[in-house]
Amino acid sequence: MDLKAINSQIATAVAGAPAAGVGVSAKTGGATSDFASSLDAALKAVSNSQTQAEELQRQFALENPNVGLEDTVVAMSKASISFAAVVQVRNRLVQAYEQIMSMQV
Repeated sequence: MDLKAINSQIATAVAGAPAAGVGVSAKTGGATSDFASSLDAALKAVSNSQTQAEELQRQFALENPNVGLEDTVVAMSKASISFAAVVQVRNRLVQAYEQIMSMQV
């Protein structure tokens, strides 16, 4: 799985819409929250969960006694669900970008 391609698509969409205020940091509760860094952290978390699931799958295939089938299946399911959620977020961002670009100025 290549999250760099997904991240670059999102970055391209976000970078192309400065008029919407997307790249501007927002002040919330005294802490600075940057949308791009939050998105990047979420993508890294999804990547880590997939890496962990792949490692559990490999360890189970090698018949490691410390790795159970249940743990492997749960980790793979979590990784699959989180990846599907990331794809949906990407699709919504691209859709929002396309709507913004089609607006009359």
